[in-house]
Formats: sequence, structure tokens, C-alpha cells
Amino acid sequence: MNRFLPYLAFLLLATALTGVKPSGLTSSEATAAVSRFQEYLRIDTAQPSPDYVKAAAFITSQAEYIGLESQTLELVAGKPLVLVKWPGKNSALPSLLLNSHTDVVPSEPDKWDHHPFSASLDSSGRIYARGSQDMKCVGMQYLEAIHLLKKAGFTPDRDIYLTFVPDEEIGGNAGVGAFVKSEIFKKLNIGLVLDEGLASPGDEYRLFYGERSPWWTVIRSKGEPGHGAKLYDGSAMENLLKSIEVIKRFRTAQFDLVKAGVKAEGDVVSINFVYLKAGTPTPTGFVMNLQPSEAEVGLDIRVPPSADPEALERRIAEEWAPSSRNLTYEFKQKVPIFDIYGKPAVTVADSSNPWWNLLEEAVKKAGGKLGKPEIFPASTDARYYRELGIPAFGFSPMANTPILLHDHNEFLSKDEYLKGIEIYESIIKELASHNGDTIDEETKAEL
Repeated sequence: MNRFLPYLAFLLLATALTGVKPSGLTSSEATAAVSRFQEYLRIDTAQPSPDYVKAAAFITSQAEYIGLESQTLELVAGKPLVLVKWPGKNSALPSLLLNSHTDVVPSEPDKWDHHPFSASLDSSGRIYARGSQDMKCVGMQYLEAIHLLKKAGFTPDRDIYLTFVPDEEIGGNAGVGAFVKSEIFKKLNIGLVLDEGLASPGDEYRLFYGERSPWWTVIRSKGEPGHGAKLYDGSAMENLLKSIEVIKRFRTAQFDLVKAGVKAEGDVVSINFVYLKAGTPTPTGFVMNLQPSEAEVGLDIRVPPSADPEALERRIAEEWAPSSRNLTYEFKQKVPIFDIYGKPAVTVADSSNPWWNLLEEAVKKAGGKLGKPEIFPASTDARYYRELGIPAFGFSPMANTPILLHDHNEFLSKDEYLKGIEIYESIIKELASHNGDTIDEETKAEL
């Protein structure tokens, strides 16, 4: 890490000289910014049928209004990705990538106080909409922050890219997964990626330097079929229920560590049972006097970067789905926890990383404070970048806000949204206004 010291010293000196400070929003600018946010929220991009065309058209119109370059890429048919560029003075410097996704999860409108695509602003200043936290807020905050910086006459030293990507909510394979394999991406010279985080119920903003990898697993059992009155030894249901009991004990032990405060949620292996399938269906239910010959359970397993993946898979094979009990298992999705260099796919979040220092300083200058860096408990598009060894942080500036992503009545207060614009104005200016040596590939891998 000693190679960082000259670069770090330069960056800290530049920080002192530039005196980065957000310019703030006038009353009319704030009103217009909230209106644009509401317009974006009203575009129904819910899976499984997101209106990507309308969302892409909106984003490109906003980029044009601000005076940014943009292009719409269709790396996968029907899945437009909007790439926006703010050219810097020196394209040889590692560029900054601000990533966001345009799709949102489905909702149940009858269980909301306001329609999930109305973007209603209530009397207390809350904007209700699907995507208000996850994560249309961040995408618009990027654009609004750059709008303010351009109006103030600021020009970045390094190139800045914004990506508005599809399909994050269903795994991202046709979004960032396809993007990072493209020739276009390889030419961007990305030095750092910012992506989504989580709201914080407290005063501190949350920042994530890694995430848990989803291992979606199906365990299947087989056994002797026959009359439901007979006692069976080793039936499909009995075999599967024994496995479920073993898995529940492991899950409880992991959860106890979180409840006791020994580990954070993102630092343990989590398991949730998502479905149980067995029996012979009838028009009115199931056959009650027939012992099924097959049964299966679906598990949503999330694996932190600190886990031993080989040991976990042995546990699945030997304890949770042993062949001796006529059990088999299959991974429906198994995201690696290591990057292409064979190291845990995390980004260094301390003073040895120049990007971290600049990010932390920028938040302070905008009147905010970062909490202790965390492992994101779920998964985001940032994983695709970290797997390539590119530093990536998850950050959504939402303090004093309940965590409501994927929940009913998802909302973000108008004031927090506007404050987030100023936070990003400071961050973008701080990260983009420094020259210096480019970070070599080996250093990227260490970060």
C-alpha cells in the first residue's frame, strides 16, 4: 500500500486548495428538481414489464437539457442502457462512473396509501413512489448535482460517466452484466464506481464496500410413494424435513450473532426459505391420502465476502442435502464472492485508499457524516465491477429515513432528496477535480 502515499499526499493537498463546497439550491431550483424527480418516478418501470423505452427517453432528454453527451445502448434486445458522459480535461486520468438502475420491483397498489406510480407529495413533504428509495432518487441526484456544477462553471479534470441500466432487480445479467463485457466499457478507463446503498434511520449516511453474494439453491428429495395411512421410513417429505431442521439450526446460529450485536447483518450467511413444493394437486387442493415420491425446498442464501465458499458448499452437500438420504441440490444462481484476482470482492474503505479519503471528505464538506463502512446485505450491480477488481462503493444519501425499499408505501422526503443533491454535488466535485498519476492495474486489484 506504500505506493499510495505520494498520490494520497497530492490529493489531500489539492483538497485543501480547492476548498470544495456545495453551492446549494435556490427555492426555484429546488422546486424544479423535485418536479423532475416526480416525473421520473411516474414512469412505470416495474418488473416484469418495465417501460424501459420511456425511461431511456426521459433520461436522454435530461442529459440534453443539462448539456451532456448521451447514447442509448441495446446490448441485449429490449433492454436499453443509457450511457451519459461529462468530458473532463484529461481523459488519461481514471474516470468516475455513477451507476443507477431504471427498473423497480412490483408493488401491490391496494396496500399503499398513494398509488406507487403517482409520486404523490403529501403535506409532510414525503414523496411516495416505487423507486423513490430504490433507486431512481440516486440517478436523478447525479444529474441534478452535475447540473448545478455546470451552472457554476465547474469542469471536471477526469471524465465522468453516468449509467442508467436495466434489469438490476432481476439479477442484472442483461444490464451491467452485459455492459462490463462490451468493448465500449473497456474503453472507459473506470477508476471508481458509485452505486446504490440503503437509507439510514439515523443521522449518519451508510456506505457499503462489498456485498453478500446470492446463492439461490433448490434441494430435492425422493422417497417411496404409496398410501397415506402407511408409516414410511425415509419418505420424500421426511427426508426433506430433516434437512430443513438442520438448515434452521445453522440459520438460527447465524441470526443469533446479529441479534447479539457480534456481527452486522452483512457479515453472516443468511438463509430464507422461499418455497416448499410437494404433494399431488387437485382442482380443490391436494390429494390427502397419497404419499408424494418427490419434494423440494427453495433457499435464498446470501454469502458474505468473508465466508469460505468451499466449506459452505461442503456443508450443503454433506449436511443439508446428503445423497445418503436421497437428496440432491442445484444452484439456480451462484454469484462468486471472489474477484478475478482470487481475492474477496471488496473495496478498501480506509485511509490507504485515496478514493475513500476524497469521498469521506466530500460528505463532510456538504454537512454530512459517514457511518462505519458496511457489507451490503443483499446484492447490487456494484458486484459486477468489484469482480473485475474495480473499486466500487454503494451510497444512497438518505439519512433520517426508514428503510422501505421493496416495501409498501416506499417514500423519500423532499428535504432528504434535495440534501442528497448537495451531497452528490460535493462528492462529484471532490472526486473529479484532482489530477495525479493514474492508478495502475495492480493497485486497482488491491482496492
